[in-house]
Amino acid sequence: MRIAATVAVYPLGQQDFRAINRAIEVLRSFSLTIDVQPMHTEIEGEATVVFEALQAAFNAAAEYGMTILVTTLTNVCGVEDSAESPTTS
Repeated sequence: MRIAATVAVYPLGQQDFRAINRAIEVLRSFSLTIDVQPMHTEIEGEATVVFEALQAAFNAAAEYGMTILVTTLTNVCGVEDSAESPTTS
C-alpha cells in the first residue's frame, strides 16, 4: 500500500539546522517521492519504506540533541494510488 506523510522536525535548544538537514538527507536516501517545503517535508511511497524512513530520519536528527518529529500519515490525500484504497467492512 502506498501512503503519504507530512514530516516536520523540531530540534529543541539547537542553534542551527543540522538536525533538520540530516533528517532530510536520510529521507532522500530511501526510495520515496520527496517534496521539501519551508516548514515541513512531504513524502510518499510504500508504507513499509515510509515507516522505515521516518524512524531513520528521527534517529539521525536525534543524534544532534533533543528532537521532536511530527508526522501526519494518509493512504488517501496526495497518494497516487488512492483510487485503490482499502474498503472497510
